[in-house]
Amino acid sequence: MSDVNTNVEISSRDYWFKVVEFLQQNWALIDSNSDESCTVFFISDSSGVFDRLSFPSENEAKKALNRNGFARFADNKKAQNFISAPKPPFKEHHHLNGLIYSSGRFWKK
Repeated sequence: MSDVNTNVEISSRDYWFKVVEFLQQNWALIDSNSDESCTVFFISDSSGVFDRLSFPSENEAKKALNRNGFARFADNKKAQNFISAPKPPFKEHHHLNGLIYSSGRFWKK
């Protein structure tokens, strides 16, 4: 990861979310790479990118997000009534608990 507050370019706006605490969500965006693989960027409510994971395909990334309690925001009308997705610009941000997903501590393979 780069220095804190460095801009992170993410093309996707198809948000995935997971409620982690009362009034706090972790967000994810899946960006395709040139070789058909993809990167999932994990984002805080305040638009800070705090972790990322790579997957061989977008389909694999979606399965992994589902397996780990994330849901596609566009599919959840109820959630859209009380939470809002983070807005760009996205910036590097260090999470208090470190790399919580890529470390494997809070990620089911």
